[in-house]
Order: sequence, then C-alpha cells, then structure tokens
Amino acid sequence: MNGIKIRGMGRCVPERVVTNADLAERVDTSDEWITSRTGILRRHHCTAETHSSLCAGAARAALERAGVLPEEIGACVVATVTADNLVPSAACTLQRELGLPGDIPCFDLSAACTGFLFALHTVECLLNASPRKFALVVGAETLSRVTNWDDRGTCILFGDGAGAAVVECREGWPSISSIMGCHGSGELLRLPGPGAGEPGLISMEGTRVFKFAVEAVPWCVDQVLKKTGRTVEDVDFFVFHQANARIIDLAVRKYRIPPEKYYKNIAEYGNTSAASIPLVLSELREQGKIGPGSRILAVGFGGGLTWGGCLIEFA
Repeated sequence: MNGIKIRGMGRCVPERVVTNADLAERVDTSDEWITSRTGILRRHHCTAETHSSLCAGAARAALERAGVLPEEIGACVVATVTADNLVPSAACTLQRELGLPGDIPCFDLSAACTGFLFALHTVECLLNASPRKFALVVGAETLSRVTNWDDRGTCILFGDGAGAAVVECREGWPSISSIMGCHGSGELLRLPGPGAGEPGLISMEGTRVFKFAVEAVPWCVDQVLKKTGRTVEDVDFFVFHQANARIIDLAVRKYRIPPEKYYKNIAEYGNTSAASIPLVLSELREQGKIGPGSRILAVGFGGGLTWGGCLIEFA
C-alpha cells in the first residue's frame, strides 16, 4: 500500500469574534471562569458565512499552497457533523464549487472531533485505488448553529471554522499509521438528528467526557508510537484536538513534551470539533514550525465516542 503525505494546508474562519465577555452578557459566566477551566478566550461564529463557504475558502487555500489543480483531485472527504444539508453533502457541494472531477468519490464523514483523522485514513485507502494521486480532506464545523445558549456548560466551548489539507499518495512513502476506535456512549455527548423528535442542539456530560479524554489521549499516543516503532523524541510536533487546554497540558506533562514541539490555539478558536486539528496544522505550516519532512503525531477524541491518532508527514 502506498502512503500519503500532506502537500498543502488552508483554513477559513468567520469574521465575527465572540469573547468571553460577550458570553457573560448572555449567560451566567465570566471571563475568569471560562479561561481557568478551558483556556478559551475567544471563538469565531458565523454570521454571513455558511458551512459551505468555510469549506470552499479553506480548500482553495490548501490547493493554492499545494500547487495542485482541482482537476488533479482523486477524492474529496469532508469531516463534519454540522453541514448545511444532509443531501447534498458538503463534499458534493464542494465538488461543484471548486470544479473537482465528476468521476471521484465525494462524501461527508461523521466522527465528531476525530473526524479529520478518520478522513485522512479514508483518503489514503481511496487514493490507493485511484489513478489520480491527490485528495482533498476538509474538517469543518458551524457549531454555533447547534449550540444550546441556555446551557452555560457547553455554550462557552464551541466555535466555527474549517481547515483543509491536500494530500499526495506516492509509492515508497510510509502509511500514516492510523489507530482508530469508538464506543457508542451516545448519552455523554449528543447532537440529535432530524429524526430524534427533539431540538438538534448539543448536550454533553462534561465531567465524564473530560475523564474519557484524559484517558484516550495517552492511549492514542502510546498506540501510535508502538505501531510505528517511534519514540517521543522521534516526533517533530504533537498536535492534539483543541477541546480543553487542561487536557493538552496533562499530555504534555506526561510525555515531557518541550514547548517547541506542541501548540495550542484553543484560546483563539475554542473547540471547533473536526476543524480543530487542521486549523492547528494550517497555522503551524504558515508559521514555518512544520514543513517538508516534518513528522507530526496527531490525536483526536470526541463524540461517538470516537478516538484516533496517526503519524503524519509533510511533503
């Protein structure tokens, strides 16, 4: 099986910034309360933007930075739980918007905050069966539109945004070495669908989800290192889903990861679910902290419950 590497990254976030002080005017909370418990200072929420426009903005930027034309794309997968429509999918809408080939698989993937990593593994498999050797992977969410503004425990967490990657498949490249898992604990973190007979708003048992996350992250790190035969020292950068700064800090302490090898942008974006990891990767690439040859260990965890990790390389 041929492996994949990331050729280019892009991102797109809404213009409107919502601060902790803004939320304190809406619910019983405060900047100090939110910051001390989550590490979030701001988040971006859609006004005129749509899920589709965020996907297109991120994807165009990724294609431009990769130097890849739309007609060269062999698969398009959008990881999301908040697409504008169930049908057509966000990926099919993106295919039309960008002028991607009409003879390629384009579909959405629902794995919540782990979605981008699930999608990377999926396109690796798809490209191994395709004559085209590039794929488009997008993680995008408009969580502000499914937020329960009467629930101060969750409404402070979520932001909107999209991150995209153009990946290339080539003979001789290593597999991204994914590990993935799930457990159907639907009561811990839910976003009901149209057939549920209840409002389609996010609900979460925060304490139990936090406990799950602090166990899932090190398990994923250990499994990826074991599968690849690597050590912490072999990894150039660690990228964790940006759900809560405390979860990231616990992992950093456990593995003694030096400051120059991890990154947090949760203060700016909040929890953007499937968009979280590609937003981090896009910023790191833009800042020159990662680039060709960089080896990144990424870990995601979220509703489902789902979890996953992989070792990604940049071309």
